[in-house]
Amino acid sequence: MKKYLRDYLFLFSIAGVIIALDQITKSIVRAQLEIGEIWAPWDWIIPYARFVHWKNTGAAFGMAPGLSEVFKYLAIVVALAIIIYFPRVPRVDWPLRYAMSLQLGGAVGNLIDRLTIGHVTDFISLGNFAVFNIADASISIGVAVLVIGIWIIERREKQSTEEPEDTEDSDPYPHTNYSQSSPHREDILGYSPQPFEDE
Repeated sequence: MKKYLRDYLFLFSIAGVIIALDQITKSIVRAQLEIGEIWAPWDWIIPYARFVHWKNTGAAFGMAPGLSEVFKYLAIVVALAIIIYFPRVPRVDWPLRYAMSLQLGGAVGNLIDRLTIGHVTDFISLGNFAVFNIADASISIGVAVLVIGIWIIERREKQSTEEPEDTEDSDPYPHTNYSQSSPHREDILGYSPQPFEDE
């Protein structure tokens, strides 16, 4: 039971922070900007980065518009799957644990919008990239963490399985004593050497 509590504390702490930030920023945007209205602290930065109140009825980054109802149920399924499966993930598998926590926060953040106002509020606009929000960014970062983490783990495992280079001396009998006192010199040399005698 204690294990489940610790696992879910980890999961819901990260996801909870994402959900809170996502909903607070969306509320501010809805209160301060009309749909389609643009704001930036400086005029010169508008071509590169700005806030714009955008209504999204599709998936993250404006993909598949008009399918809000489909993505609502999909988000519910994903969130439940993460919650059920999370305690089974070993704690050493930290990339998957962090990725699942970030993705849960992102999925629930956008799900709250779909359930309460019927669409997702997007407001972050960079260059010509699609408008997105903190929940979308959390989902994308979760995928990136998972990919990078798996690459790091696989690289470490590969290094740990590599055999160290052989630094032994090339002598086939490095610890053999070739003195005449050796009881096995006949076996090694194939004959018994005789001492030289003066003529």
